[in-house]
Amino acid sequence: MGIAASEKELAGKASRFLKAEMKRAGVTYLELAKRLKEHGLEETEASISSKLARGTFAATFMLAVLAALELDGVHIGDL
Repeated sequence: MGIAASEKELAGKASRFLKAEMKRAGVTYLELAKRLKEHGLEETEASISSKLARGTFAATFMLAVLAALELDGVHIGDL
């Protein structure tokens, strides 16, 4: 069995993972928007909030968030 039964379930897992990592790092949506700008992504608090609420976002967004949060590695099991 895979890491999720459906694409919707996987999207929810990815979203919850990013939110948890933001909380663990003490990073707000505003702070994340500032950090993402340093990585070349123009995001606002609202756009970040919407993406994470929907659970749908590009892989580039997820990779940029991981870089902005300075996470060294992510294990699929963490999702």
